[in-house]
Amino acid sequence: MIITRTPFRVTLGGGGTDLPSYYEKHGGFIFAMGIDKYMYVMTNPPGVDRKIRLHYTQSEVVDHVSEVRHELAREALRFHGIEDGMEISSMADLPAGTGVGSSSCYLVGLLLALHQYRRDFVSLERLAEEACYIELNLLEKPIGKQDQYMAAFGGLTVLEIMHNGEVEVRQVTMRESAINELVNHTHIYYTGLNRNAVSVLEDQNAAMRGNASARMPVETSLNGIKQLGYEILDAIEHENFDDWGRLLHRHWEHKRRMSGKISASAWDQIYDEARERFGVLGGKIMGAGGGGFLMLYCPADGRALEDFMRERGMPRLYYDLEREGAKTVANVSSTQSMIIHPNATSAGRSAAAGE
Repeated sequence: MIITRTPFRVTLGGGGTDLPSYYEKHGGFIFAMGIDKYMYVMTNPPGVDRKIRLHYTQSEVVDHVSEVRHELAREALRFHGIEDGMEISSMADLPAGTGVGSSSCYLVGLLLALHQYRRDFVSLERLAEEACYIELNLLEKPIGKQDQYMAAFGGLTVLEIMHNGEVEVRQVTMRESAINELVNHTHIYYTGLNRNAVSVLEDQNAAMRGNASARMPVETSLNGIKQLGYEILDAIEHENFDDWGRLLHRHWEHKRRMSGKISASAWDQIYDEARERFGVLGGKIMGAGGGGFLMLYCPADGRALEDFMRERGMPRLYYDLEREGAKTVANVSSTQSMIIHPNATSAGRSAAAGE
């Protein structure tokens, strides 16, 4: 059995500029943070009946990969030339459809497990690009590249996306006390609503691929979001966290102009009240929008804000920075005892051959 672990992510700046419809014209920029909430994917060697067994929110038992309904699992197996005889299970710390990149975390974790199964070394860059190829090229999903790269790399990470889709990755280093301050004052609250990111992003993609009148409002907003992304990176690297909060508010103003599906009047009212009463400097719905988690930057004592949000059915998610990305946490044969490796190496730093 092979068990992999991939971190969910929080986008700090540049969200939406990682879609091909934008970066092919302007280049993309993402600044994001991996958090210590994870997707776990488990694969088991072939059984004697050579069936493919999948366990997620549903269960599947089929004879051939072509019969698999779970499209990410199906295409990952096909990509690695596995047609039958595989069992795949998954578990996650957070619900799907909440704006933290769960689908790409699943795919990256599964691809890492299949590389381990084949005893094949894989770098973090290659792992991320395999996932991008499957989601963007094979399945033609209207999504970007940040989720796959953040699942692979984790950490505080900058992604510069070239016009041709190539991605340059840079890790941001900060003092431990500064990271603690950033995390403690950047609150995340669960709205209780899940959404399909694809339906939200389709509007953005259609506008960017459309005529000038349709494209202009979205393109203008994304240009503003990209510029703010650079400013957010500078503010956080220089530990100017109140500036980060104010920039986050400006980011949200740009973002919700792009589609009516991104926000809702009830959330806007809560957001406005949080800013007025509790010292919140900025916030946004995480991910593509439409549901999931609400991020609020609150430099003041956050207890009153937590009580206010809890009364409205939005509990706080406590989290920390996850410095590593995709990693194998267990790899054992059926004749060995299960050994969990808490310090297992990440994909790009292991030989991926039985470690």
